[in-house]
Order: sequence, then structure tokens, then C-alpha cells
Amino acid sequence: MLRRIGILTGGGDAPGLNAVIRAFVKAGVRHRNLAIVGVEDSFNGLLDTPRRLRTLDLPSCRGLLHLGGTVLGTTNRGDPFAWPSPEGSRDRSRALAVAVADEGIEGLVVIGGDGTQAIAHGLMTRVGIPVIGVPKTIDNDLAATDVTFGFQSAVDCATDALDRLHATAEAHDRIMILEVMGRDAGHIALHAGVAGGADVILVPEIAWNAESVAAKINARRAVGRPFSLVVVAEGSLPDDGDARPARERLRAGHGAGAIAAAALHRVLDADIRVTVLGHLQRGGSPVAVDRILATRFGVHAANLAAERRWGRLVALQNGAVVDVPLGDAVGGVRLLSPQTDPLVAVARQTGIAFGDEPTAFSAEG
Repeated sequence: MLRRIGILTGGGDAPGLNAVIRAFVKAGVRHRNLAIVGVEDSFNGLLDTPRRLRTLDLPSCRGLLHLGGTVLGTTNRGDPFAWPSPEGSRDRSRALAVAVADEGIEGLVVIGGDGTQAIAHGLMTRVGIPVIGVPKTIDNDLAATDVTFGFQSAVDCATDALDRLHATAEAHDRIMILEVMGRDAGHIALHAGVAGGADVILVPEIAWNAESVAAKINARRAVGRPFSLVVVAEGSLPDDGDARPARERLRAGHGAGAIAAAALHRVLDADIRVTVLGHLQRGGSPVAVDRILATRFGVHAANLAAERRWGRLVALQNGAVVDVPLGDAVGGVRLLSPQTDPLVAVARQTGIAFGDEPTAFSAEG
């Protein structure tokens, strides 16, 4: 008798979600005697009336490998523990457990980031729904895994943007600021900045000031390089004495790129332009690295479900796909380590500034 396993995607989309779904279905149906049920729009598909479920079989997976987005749909407004309603949020986690049982679903494979995995962990520990987690975030900041799929696609997108901005910056002698995603962690900014030849990288983990950034830009000018590229993560703000929390400052209507530009305008006479890459980093086809990683994750998740190894999170550690307790994924954000991250050291040694240096630079190339 076939065992029914549900699969869903939650939170923001990321390149490679469809590749995970495809691999999970192919491995589960071909080799593990599983019947796969797709739940639409995260947990909402089980809580809405009527329920929105679909059978995922081998024909339904054709053409998914290269597609961006998710064929199941996703949302970050469907927390079963805080379900939105006109009367205020309410707990519908037990209703979700009833729906899972009604549909004959043995357990759920949940593809998502830290928020979605925290919900999944709560569903298992508090209402007894068996779950397996697959980590997803383009920010690459999920604990317990070295890399998440979608990250490299986002980095490639940001690198391409830097390549394009380099040409127009040089043509007009401008300071080009590229704002990339990274609310809490600067992984995208760091990797894209190194790959795209940025002159300055501003990340949440390293406090920066406008005077140091201006000194770097002026050092370039002094040797005949009157343009500069600055990459700023969306959660990175200057150390300028503003005591308001970062989210409050950003909610005031100015993104990190605009705030950086305003800070530089106060100390630098320059033509400064800001480009916000935004959701372009989430869209498009996954690059080959992400297609392969997503496929590895999907197959491993199918094996865990077949072996009833619930409460596990698929992870990549030291190049191997492994699984760890799901609780390990919700214990905190994986930040850059300015002192120990080898790419930070590489960036500094190749002349990239982080805005925390003394306001004096040697001759720039």
C-alpha cells in the first residue's frame, strides 16, 4: 500500500524550489513506494476551504528542473499558530493536524527558511504532525547547513548587476551603490562583491562609517579611478549615532542603499546613484550549482520520509548531504564572521573596504 506524504513550500521563493519538488517526487515514486501530495500555498492549502491539494506524480514533474518560483505556490502569511483573521490572529495548528489526518497524509516535507522551519518544528513538537525540513533561503543564513539552494543563483544575479554597473559607473565617473538582499547576514553582498569587483562591501555584521568609505573612494580618485562600486546588504546601516533599531530606520521609507547614499553625500562631493536589485535575486532559473544541490536535497528528503525519520532537517555539511535534528535549524541565524570568514580576509587583501578601516588608504589600483 502506498504511503501518502505531503510536500509544501513556505516563505519567500528561491531558485531551486521546483528542483527539490521534482527530485523528491522522482525518488519517492520510483524507488520508495510513496504517493506524493502537493500542498498549495504553504500550510494554507490544508487550512483553506476547500482544501487545495494536488497529486504529484512523474508526469507532473516534467520540465520543472529549470523553472524558477514554485509550482505549489508559497506565502509568508500562513502561520498556523498565528492565523490572520478579522478578529485577530488565532491558533489553527490543531485544525491543521486534523486536515493532515483527514487526507491520510503520514507526514509533511516542508521546504522553507528559518521562519517556516520554526513553524514545522512547532507542528511536530506541539501537535504531533511528523515533519521533515528542507532548508531554503537565498540569504544563506539558515543554521545547521553550510549552504542553501538559491544562494548561488542570487549571487550570480548580483554579480551580473555589478558587471553592468561597472561600465556605466566608469563612463560617468559615478559612485554606484547596489543594494542586495541580506536583512541579517551579508553573505550575498560579500560573495557578489568579491566576484563583481566591488570597491566597498557593507554588511550588517561589520559596523561602518561614511568617512571610511569616503576615504576609500578618494584614494581611488587620487590614482585616476574616479568611479567606485559599493555593495550594501539591505540590513546594513551606518554607525552614525542614530539609536533607532535597524528595522525602524528602514521602515521610515529609506532602504539601506538610500541611507548609504545620504551618508556619503554628507562627506563626499560625488555623483551617487542607487540601484536596488530586490526581487530580481529571487527570480529566474536556478544556476547549475543550485539545481544540483536542490536535487540532492530532494532525494535525501525522500529517503528520510521512506524510512520514517521524522523531525530531521536535510543539510549540507563539509560537502556531504546529511540530516540533523530539525531544532538545530531554528536556533539562530548563521551570520558572517568578520574575524574568521576566509572570504572576508580575501576581500580585504585584494583591496576591498568594509567601511570599518582607518580613514587612510595606500595607493589604489
